[in-house]
Amino acid sequence: MNHTTIYKPVVALAAAALFLGQGCTVVRQGEFGVKRTLGKYSDKVYTSGLRTFNPFTSKIVKVSAQTENLEVSINIPSREGLTIQSEVSILYQIIQKDAPDLLRNVGLDYEETIILPVFRSAVADVTSKYYAKDMHSGSRAEIETSIRELMMATLRSKGVIVESVLLKSIVLPRNLTKAIEEKLEAEQQAQRMEFVLQQERQEAERKRIQAQGVSDANTIISAGLTQEILQFKALEAWLDLSKSPNSKVIITNGTMPMVFNPDELTSAAGK
Repeated sequence: MNHTTIYKPVVALAAAALFLGQGCTVVRQGEFGVKRTLGKYSDKVYTSGLRTFNPFTSKIVKVSAQTENLEVSINIPSREGLTIQSEVSILYQIIQKDAPDLLRNVGLDYEETIILPVFRSAVADVTSKYYAKDMHSGSRAEIETSIRELMMATLRSKGVIVESVLLKSIVLPRNLTKAIEEKLEAEQQAQRMEFVLQQERQEAERKRIQAQGVSDANTIISAGLTQEILQFKALEAWLDLSKSPNSKVIITNGTMPMVFNPDELTSAAGK
């Protein structure tokens, strides 16, 4: 028998055994893959694609490369010692080159191990400097930024980038909420009253200007009414009366005319 004929099946069986002994996995888009061989993580980070490994000694551990949203319900302290309920979103991402060290030093449960404890500590440090009412005002963005920066001081070296910390809801104690609402209502009423007073002041100023204008006009007219002008105006009036088609009796002292209807004079004389 030909030795070549014997060796071919043996080589084929060996190749098949070698192939069957190889494991493979797909690293999808939005994932990192890190090979762990005999319990040790490689420094190489695999991106998307088909990856092979020895299933007896190795494994491809996958880590999300996308921005993750960690939702947290937490009671946060305020400067005056109140406890405030809040819903918070932590947006974070794993740094690709630091993924092997993160797995070595922390493991896959990095959310529970480092992210949440660091977040709770940062929240307590930051919110305790603000009054509860400030968390409902423009200070909210400032609080979010301060929490994020404090978290980054610890997590950046661990391979985690905190993109944003979002205080989605703030539930204040009932008595404080009522006090804030009453204060806002009082401020709105004060603003409305100031608006009304401003309108009244403007109206008073308008009337004062109008009265001053009438007074100035009368002063000008009085200054121009001499005795000669009055007599001239009287003559003009008599002239107009003389042109009237109605019968009239004009009695004058030489200065001011008095006009009577003849019928009225006759009627008065008959009485």
